[in-house]
Amino acid sequence: MRWKIGEVAVTKVVELEQELPLRGLLPRASEEALAPHQAWLMPYFIDDEGMTDLSIHAFLIESSGLRIIVDTCVGDRNMAGLPGFTGDPAFLKRLTAAGFPPESIDIVCCTHLHFDHVGWNTKLEDGKWVPTFPNARYLFGRAEYDAWIAEPGGYAWNLPDTVAPVVEAGLVDLVDPDHRITSEVRFIPTPGHSPGHMSVLIESNGARALITGDATHHPVQWAETDWGMSGDWDGVEAADSRREMRAEHGDTGTLILGTHYAAPSAGYIVSVGGEWQFHATTETEF
Repeated sequence: MRWKIGEVAVTKVVELEQELPLRGLLPRASEEALAPHQAWLMPYFIDDEGMTDLSIHAFLIESSGLRIIVDTCVGDRNMAGLPGFTGDPAFLKRLTAAGFPPESIDIVCCTHLHFDHVGWNTKLEDGKWVPTFPNARYLFGRAEYDAWIAEPGGYAWNLPDTVAPVVEAGLVDLVDPDHRITSEVRFIPTPGHSPGHMSVLIESNGARALITGDATHHPVQWAETDWGMSGDWDGVEAADSRREMRAEHGDTGTLILGTHYAAPSAGYIVSVGGEWQFHATTETEF
């Protein structure tokens, strides 16, 4: 999938998709609680049985002559205790087929350092984890990095093979949560899901798009901002971030690109009758 936001192009490359009950992702999403949202969530984001598709994909941004990958999925490794979350070795082939061979990437942006957002930072070569994108600068949030280095583990358990090798290679820049990547692309702070979580804002020729990272995992969270998931570092702060994002981008025409949303993965936060909804779009030019 590919979108044009002003002069900026964004391409989605999928690593894997996993069907699961929405309540397994968001514990408060009971059948009764979902009922008011069922109509606008269908057909893309939920089915009659409360099942949803969790997509793990990367977004490739082309801006100001630079090629930027946002979040690098699971990677070529098994996730112990997480069935269905084994990385797909074919991802790099799909990336290349989409026109983005690893050596062509200029910047790697990690919205946060959880395992399914840093996996392809590195690849296994002769028994050693080495940078997958050797010509890129890797941008990590300073607060995010410092927090996990101070207290490793949790959903960032694989930093020794996904983050440490690129640090050792001298390819990492630690950045502030409002860091500007190009004149059209910048981070914005959206903490809560992780200590220093950031999302990515694109602004070009009057058009605007927001790549969510894990500030949301599913579109229903724009209506139910208090619905968190078990992996949230600070659930209250995560809900606050969603409310701030909704206030900033709801009813504004900002294209929302969900990092875990099933296809078409894009849409708008809109108010209908005093309630918030997410309306999917299959448009590609903005």
